Amino acid sequence: MLLDPTPLVKINVVLFYHESGVHLPWLVPNLVSDKENPVPMSVVSLNKKVKNFTLPATGDQSISLKDLSGTKVVIYFYPKDSTPGCTTEGQDFRDNKSKFSRANAVILGVSRDSIKSHENFKEKQSFNFDLLSDAEETLCKYFDVIKEKNMYGKKVMGIERSTFLIDEEGVLRQEWRKVKVAGHVEEVLAAAKAL
Repeated sequence: MLLDPTPLVKINVVLFYHESGVHLPWLVPNLVSDKENPVPMSVVSLNKKVKNFTLPATGDQSISLKDLSGTKVVIYFYPKDSTPGCTTEGQDFRDNKSKFSRANAVILGVSRDSIKSHENFKEKQSFNFDLLSDAEETLCKYFDVIKEKNMYGKKVMGIERSTFLIDEEGVLRQEWRKVKVAGHVEEVLAAAKAL
């Protein structure tokens, strides 16, 4: 995934020996990937502009926030494709998509699942919106949705069900964390209409 505005840079100081015996320092920049050297990334804040992102999505495409300028964006993070709560939440967004469209809002679902898993989930549930794959958790971390969970007595890190509403200028206007599925989509829709 790409985040704007610039790539991360690591500066190494390399000492070269001059024939006089003097150490001459040189600054050598190296691009750093998050896997080699993770750098803490800032986290989204209400009423602040959301950094551009680009992620692979269903339909053999990549989706960037900057390409959705002028449109409200609902991003909902969910734990896993084809699980009961995630299926119900997706169906609720699907069934209300035309209402979101009338409110000038697009819906994007995000999880760590692969594109292949997303394509199967989308087709099986007839979702009429795109699902984004965040396998490296970059967007999940930016939105601060990776949390410790207790699954069958074992502590694991996973996505906390959360939804974010971004306005037409790319500013985060509302967030819902620790979402309970029942009635949630109606609440998001009301907020999108009110913007």
